[in-house]
Amino acid sequence: MDGELDTTRFRVEGMDCASCASKIDTAVRRIGGVEDVSVSVVRGTMTVKHAATVNSDVIARKVTSLGYKAATMPPKPAEGAVPAGSDPADDEGHDHSDHDHAGHDHAGHDHGIRSPAAAKAVAAATVAAKPADALQGMHGHDSSFDEGPWWKTPKARMTIMSAAAVAVAFVAGRMFPDIAQWAFIVAMLVGLVPIARRAYVGAINGSPFSIETLMTVAAMGAVFINAAEEASIVVLFFLVGELLEGVATGRARASIRALADLVPKFALREIDGKTTEVPAESLVIGDVILIRPGDRVPADGVIVSGESALDEAPVTGESVPKTKTVDDQVFAGTINQEGALRVRVSAAAADNTISRIIALVEEAQESKAPTERFIDQFSKYYTPSVMVVSALIAIIPPLFFGQVWSEWIYKGLAVLLIGCPCALVISTPAAIAAALSAGARRGLLMKGGAVLEQLGKINMVALDKTGTLTLGKPQVTDVIGVSKTERETMELAAALEVGSSHPLASAILARAKADGIEPAQSTKGGAVGGKGVVGTVNGIDLFLGSPNAVGEKVTLGADLDAKIVALNDQGKTVSVLLANGAIAGIIAMRDEPRPDAVEGLNALKALGADIVMLTGDNKRTAAAIGKALGIEPQAELLPEDKQRIVGELKASGKVVAKVGDGINDAPALAAADIGIAMGGGTDVALETADAAVLHGRVIDVANMIALSRATMANITQNITISLGLKAFFLVTTVIGVTGLWPAILADTGATVLVTANAMRLLGWKGMGAKA
Repeated sequence: MDGELDTTRFRVEGMDCASCASKIDTAVRRIGGVEDVSVSVVRGTMTVKHAATVNSDVIARKVTSLGYKAATMPPKPAEGAVPAGSDPADDEGHDHSDHDHAGHDHAGHDHGIRSPAAAKAVAAATVAAKPADALQGMHGHDSSFDEGPWWKTPKARMTIMSAAAVAVAFVAGRMFPDIAQWAFIVAMLVGLVPIARRAYVGAINGSPFSIETLMTVAAMGAVFINAAEEASIVVLFFLVGELLEGVATGRARASIRALADLVPKFALREIDGKTTEVPAESLVIGDVILIRPGDRVPADGVIVSGESALDEAPVTGESVPKTKTVDDQVFAGTINQEGALRVRVSAAAADNTISRIIALVEEAQESKAPTERFIDQFSKYYTPSVMVVSALIAIIPPLFFGQVWSEWIYKGLAVLLIGCPCALVISTPAAIAAALSAGARRGLLMKGGAVLEQLGKINMVALDKTGTLTLGKPQVTDVIGVSKTERETMELAAALEVGSSHPLASAILARAKADGIEPAQSTKGGAVGGKGVVGTVNGIDLFLGSPNAVGEKVTLGADLDAKIVALNDQGKTVSVLLANGAIAGIIAMRDEPRPDAVEGLNALKALGADIVMLTGDNKRTAAAIGKALGIEPQAELLPEDKQRIVGELKASGKVVAKVGDGINDAPALAAADIGIAMGGGTDVALETADAAVLHGRVIDVANMIALSRATMANITQNITISLGLKAFFLVTTVIGVTGLWPAILADTGATVLVTANAMRLLGWKGMGAKA
């Protein structure tokens, strides 16, 4: 197509299944000048690329003619904006091979552990949603169940009218038997006319083999063989089935849409010390907002003053509130429980945590799994084949074997209804939508059905160490007093570190705070290049540095040397404190394993997955962490080494998941069958990965695999229910045991059973739910 293309976005009301998207997609593509169409059932939107000569009203009218409502939307805002402070280059703390704890220079805070990336804890990446493949034979729907009570929808009103008409026909038929046939024909038409209209409009717009077509043919055929009463009941059952299917399917959509309600509509913006209530969506990066105790956080941001416990369960599923203070990140939708906080906004409303989760899951629901794509393609040929088979059943016995025409036409019509592929086609997308929704509510984000399906096949998990198996920041593990007590050693060391943001300094200050120590003020403080930090506290001259630096000033002694070596062998960084030239004590620090690391690894093993740790850290540290966790490490690896090892594992026949959070993990994440980014990682890792663990729990890697397997089992159950019921009623119909009523019940019942079974996944909790 020549010339520039315009892109117009439409809000489409009334879609609640993939068939709706297919019909709209097919019809709009037939409009001259339309280049591309992308329809999202979950978002209720349609994006059309078209020539400038195509009027958007023409497109809207075409969609409206199909039984939906369409209206243009404002242009979509520019995508890809990166929140302030999210520069991936900030992430330097993940498994560097030069991280040598043994010869550790504390001087000038050159600890060798560089600052980890600011925790983002949410997957910024999105997947481009493709237009749904043409689905044949699914129900056409004209009402949306997430915009109000289901009983107020047009579909519900139509079902009620049809039920009332059938009831009136029954009464009239009993009172006036001569008009019974006509009464049921009228009752049937009340429900059938809109169905037939949808069948006609779908046919002329490129979707001839729909359930509406099957229903119209079957109902009209029943009238011609004097089965109007059954025809009216069949139409009513069909409408009831559609209504129940829509209600059940709408639950999956509502479970995600409800996330948007977690973010408050208004925020208290602070300017020059004065607060003003403003719409939350008007906040921009850099605004400072006040969050009072009990308030929900209106935007992602970083605390600039205050300390409080925040309930992050609505976003991450964590049941225990987290204490946060200055420089900690907070997420939109979480609840401030205790003290007032002043927060600097780090992401606009369209890019906050909740918005990103919603966007990711909505787009993931549009990405089809291999099983779903197969069933979609199968249904294209299945529906017309059913029509041919039912026609042969109706014609061949009476034409060639002298059977009664009315009896075999009746059976042919019943087979036509039995063959409806509604339950079969909805079996997979309903389960996947429910699973993606359930996963999102537990902090498990997966980019589409294909990822969800592949996760269940994982039998090898390669995990990064720093920030993945460990917390990503050092903690004080040992304090050993020499000339001073342990508490005195911490008091003096903390006084030296006041005001420093270095990870090891932060570890010392955090330990002091936990011990109830209020650091004193030091004087004459500073760094001795390449040696350590110095200062004077209460008249005591202090020096805090690595064992090597301290060894240049005083003799450590054999006993102290032995203790330091033992601590180093455990992968710990050791700093020695001198007070007036004497050794006051030693402090050991290490990036400790996550609290759930052992539980998570055991859960992976229980699922049949082998485990390997791939890290750029030194062999001694890796060995210590590996021993603590009971896994075999491979250490001192460069990013290309991790990528190579993942490739070798795949070549050996393993289905590999790579879990990591740093820039150096991105190549391996991309190379793996499934890349999983840990919450708190860099944008590069999150964008490269296929899935993300929002709140960084190791056990949630196992939960992803378990959810995938539960989903695939659910899909297998659904397909079995659908095909099993059809096979049973096909046989009983042909031999004359069952007729039209059971046929439509087989279709409607299977559809409702399959959808309800899929919705069970919405209640999935996973392992470690109370952690």
